[in-house]
Amino acid sequence: MTTFSSGHLNSDEVKALCALDEGQRMDLKSARIQPAKLSQAISAFANTDGGELYIGIEDDKAWKGFEKQEEANGLTSVIFDMFPVQDYLHASFLTGEGQHGYVLKLEIFRTPDVKFATNGNAYTRFGAQNRKVAGSDAIMRLKYTKGVHSFEDELVNDSIEDVVNSLAILEFSLSLPTEPEPIEWLKKQKLISGGRANVAAYMLFGEEPQIEFPKAAVKIYRYKTAAPEGTRDTLAFDPKTIDGPLVSMISEAVKTTKEAVQDIPKIGAVGLESVVYPEEAIHEVLTNAVLHRDYSAKDEVHIRIFDNRIEIFSPGKLPGYVTPQNILKERFARNPKMVRIANKFPNAPNKDIGEGLNTTFEKMRELKLRDPVIAESEAGVTVTLFHELLASPEEIISKYLVEHGEINNSKAREICREGSENKIKRVFERMMGSEIIERIPGKRGRATSYRLKVIEADES
Repeated sequence: MTTFSSGHLNSDEVKALCALDEGQRMDLKSARIQPAKLSQAISAFANTDGGELYIGIEDDKAWKGFEKQEEANGLTSVIFDMFPVQDYLHASFLTGEGQHGYVLKLEIFRTPDVKFATNGNAYTRFGAQNRKVAGSDAIMRLKYTKGVHSFEDELVNDSIEDVVNSLAILEFSLSLPTEPEPIEWLKKQKLISGGRANVAAYMLFGEEPQIEFPKAAVKIYRYKTAAPEGTRDTLAFDPKTIDGPLVSMISEAVKTTKEAVQDIPKIGAVGLESVVYPEEAIHEVLTNAVLHRDYSAKDEVHIRIFDNRIEIFSPGKLPGYVTPQNILKERFARNPKMVRIANKFPNAPNKDIGEGLNTTFEKMRELKLRDPVIAESEAGVTVTLFHELLASPEEIISKYLVEHGEINNSKAREICREGSENKIKRVFERMMGSEIIERIPGKRGRATSYRLKVIEADES
């Protein structure tokens, strides 16, 4: 059951709270808000990106809370009904220095299911507004977006012959230990029902899935620029469309992307060199983009290759409770059938299920490349891979010392992404030799630490 904690804000924190602007993830409400209106705001946050809601702040930014916590019982009753468990909503009553009454703070997280307000409608957050999701089609679209329902389960009206007699299913069947009859195996895997195949079946084994789903393809662009946006004038070649069954489409898209990247020139120690990205990083991000995209969205997976980066766009927002901030830790498969069965292929693109983006970060760091950037928009998710190197260890350590004052070998290895204690020790020695840093007196052995060298003023 949702429980209510308590907290106290000092005067500076009170000023900061009352000065907050309402937006996509923030809302301020009067303590006079009606329970029904509160439920709409909670629904909007839970169905979109989550956010914070403070109840007891007037339109003129004045703190005017509840005289007693019991005065909020009508609101807390709504909260209990909407969130019987505490996983996706944290509530607390706040007092403020020099202020009268309690402000109710609600921290709401994106939920894996659709949250409905007390009037039976669902809402989403758009800027500082709560928008009603109108109509059954819009509700279903929201369910696809959140991963409550998966479009991969939708049945296709065409004949199942395109699936049960395709080259893809025949080759796949021969790779299985028991070599089953394709149609029986497809039924067992819930890919055929009532004589009709579903979207997952077509994407995995259809002869040409893009005939039925024209946007279920990958488009590759190469722009000869490092500008924020590519233009027609900077295109190196006409955009390439990669289609076919899911597993072979991923393989061909990775190959085409790698070839395009190798043609990017970069000035190196001995003239022009080819840009190098870890192939595993490209493979894992692209596999994620194809396997976990929202197939109900009318758009392709887009791979945009620039002089200094690769942008891989996947249609559809992140499903369930997954966000760009927790994506490396949380797991939520929008298309579990596609994910599970793709893993059964001899050349499975997702051999290590759930490790895709973690592998990407790991491989980029091994080459001392910048961490990928994951951004979410209303249209979908973009992962950007840079081929820019991180700063040198000396630069990273110097910047850390400016902000924190001292550093030891362990912390330096962590921030420089270097596993060798001796390599960091040699970096420290070079920096001391250049009179950039000095040892902190009195700290020896494992406690040895360093600080920026103090330059004494010339007293002459």
